[in-house]
Amino acid sequence: MKICFMGLGSIAGRHIRNLQSLFPGELQIDVVRSGKGKPMEENLASFIHQVYDDYERIAEDYDVVFITNPTRLHYETLQRMNQKGKHFFIEKPVFETGYEELNALKLKKESVYYVACPLRYTNVIQYLKKHVDFSSVYSMRCISSSYLPEWRPGSDYRTSYSAKKELGGGVSLDLIHEWDYVCYLIGMPQRVKSILTRKSGLEIDSDDLAVYLGEYEDKIVEMHLDYFGRAPIRKLELFGRDDTLEADLLKQCITYQKSGKTVSFWEERDSYQKKELQHFFRVIRGEDVNDNPIEQACAMLRIARGKDNIHIL
Repeated sequence: MKICFMGLGSIAGRHIRNLQSLFPGELQIDVVRSGKGKPMEENLASFIHQVYDDYERIAEDYDVVFITNPTRLHYETLQRMNQKGKHFFIEKPVFETGYEELNALKLKKESVYYVACPLRYTNVIQYLKKHVDFSSVYSMRCISSSYLPEWRPGSDYRTSYSAKKELGGGVSLDLIHEWDYVCYLIGMPQRVKSILTRKSGLEIDSDDLAVYLGEYEDKIVEMHLDYFGRAPIRKLELFGRDDTLEADLLKQCITYQKSGKTVSFWEERDSYQKKELQHFFRVIRGEDVNDNPIEQACAMLRIARGKDNIHIL
């Protein structure tokens, strides 16, 4: 199988290593690079068949194209690669677009366009999906809080894409995982009110705080995302008829507050990243349904960015 990666940042490197682990000797992996990024990691070089530095030289018979370059380039990249690949794995967030721009892509009916959503595949979220009756949950509270300067050790956070609005940065985009797994568990909200703003002293021009109130027919979802929390938190609380559950994605456990029951998990990051890759390849083989197509990912992105709702920055 022929695969092409558009961009070779840290997430692309992780995907390449995981693909080699899952499908040893079965893949030809090519890479397209701008030449502006960091030097290629030595442990990746042996997995890569060819490196291109411009679109004109790229082959046109790829089975899968991974779009793993900066968010602001995703739309243009998909436009240019749409006829060079059969199926597409697009890193989150997909891109900001209206449906007119989406239609202009002329997506192929026979192709799979899948947008990454790896937290769905964590043991914590999979447990909730399989074991919780969400019709008995009246309210959900979701928080993801962490300190941006500590995200990438050894790098200046002020020069990262996260810090720059024009590069697609901002906590509302970086932490779109939260809206993704909430919608995976209970579907899309009927209405959302949101405040996207900048309140901390971080030297950035993107939003560092996003607060949402989502309304469903039978429940409310509160969500808080920030770049300035000094103690990392990533939790989902479920307030229901029979118990209150706290799902902690960092500690990898679920606690039933009333009964005192605790369910603990342990997995490395590559574990759920591999589960997502396996799911994607089952989708392109016709064995699974594409549960995050590009149209759905665009709709979710509009929620995350506060489109058609309260939007302050």
